[in-house]
Amino acid sequence: MTRPLAFAVPGDIATLTGGFIYERRLLEGLRRAGHDVLHLELPAGFPDPSPPDMAAAVAALAAVAPDRPLILDGLVFGSIDTAGLARVRAPLVAMIHHPLAQETGLSPARRDHLFRTERDNLRLARHVLVPSPHTRRILTARYGVPPDAITVLRPGVDQPRLPPAPAAPPLILSVGILHPRKGHDVLIRALSLLPDLDWQAVIVGNLWDRDHAAALARQRAASPAAHRIRLAGRVSDDDLQALYARAAIFALATWYEGHGIVFDEALVRGLPIVSCDAGAVPDTVPQGAGLLVAPGDAQAFAAALRSLLQAPDRRRAMAKAALAAGAGLPGWQQMADRASLVLSRI
Repeated sequence: MTRPLAFAVPGDIATLTGGFIYERRLLEGLRRAGHDVLHLELPAGFPDPSPPDMAAAVAALAAVAPDRPLILDGLVFGSIDTAGLARVRAPLVAMIHHPLAQETGLSPARRDHLFRTERDNLRLARHVLVPSPHTRRILTARYGVPPDAITVLRPGVDQPRLPPAPAAPPLILSVGILHPRKGHDVLIRALSLLPDLDWQAVIVGNLWDRDHAAALARQRAASPAAHRIRLAGRVSDDDLQALYARAAIFALATWYEGHGIVFDEALVRGLPIVSCDAGAVPDTVPQGAGLLVAPGDAQAFAAALRSLLQAPDRRRAMAKAALAAGAGLPGWQQMADRASLVLSRI
């Protein structure tokens, strides 16, 4: 059964972050499944909207017809005024990648405000879509969302377009927006502890926090391993595919993930993963395919990288486990078809 839907996202849905990629592919997949999906581009200021942006978003959502279930991006859902959201006539479907109060670097007052707002707004949702069991556990335990009102909709993954072509020396690849939560500064500190080994590293990431990006550039320049670390910034899809093909290890020193699409991209390419035991990462990275350390621990992260660089046999075994796990991941249309079934019942 297909039905009219609405999907509201703040700003440009083509923005290169995992959350926006997830939502864009879901929107496209729902349309391919036969749904008439109205795309609402809300003001880009969320989760910190100006008063005019807040008013514009509430007005746009309130105008959606009551026969269109409305999927609302989590940046908006967790921060929009509760009284304004209560004016919406369409059945609300929350898309929560991770609760906003879990973000890195928040003041206690800001964290409390976001927690209370998101908790209250979730009481208005008819259903909730999340990318991982971890996010579902948080929403049930801390936000009081009934388990049967949540669907885990694991992101899809595209198959690699290029065959593996490992670089020499081994390439350590990291992919994630230039934001403090991604831990690129921790990765650079870890790489700086490996001057005696042969490796090269590339950090790919769309500019998100300009001050943090500038700090990363200064940190990299001051590193004793600066000549082996490249801050690539945003790259074309063709260049990213080539980097994945040339990589030997995928590394992301993240502080928190609601899922982490880049881990699936690494798995489907058979890349061993070094990351952190944080958020949904243990749900996403299977045992045997990755090494997880405490977030923020550069020495432990360096030790994990060292263990893979010095033991090619171990690296190959983990690569085999990663490839096997990647073979079982859903495609993007499979994800959208599953969402279609859920939305058709609302």
